[in-house]
Amino acid sequence: MAKKIKVKKVKSAINRTKTQKLTLEALGLKKIGQVVEHDATPNILGMVNKVEHLVSVEEA
Repeated sequence: MAKKIKVKKVKSAINRTKTQKLTLEALGLKKIGQVVEHDATPNILGMVNKVEHLVSVEEA
């Protein structure tokens, strides 16, 4: 069974690079305060690491 993480968007994507905006969209985050749950795979963890200043992460 894979570990699960909860990712919450806490800051706006305004004035961020296009790749950061696309990464947030790929994670499924659109609005501030929105929470999504993902498996803790290397792909997802790399995406979270790229936008770590815009999101908060906790184990589910």
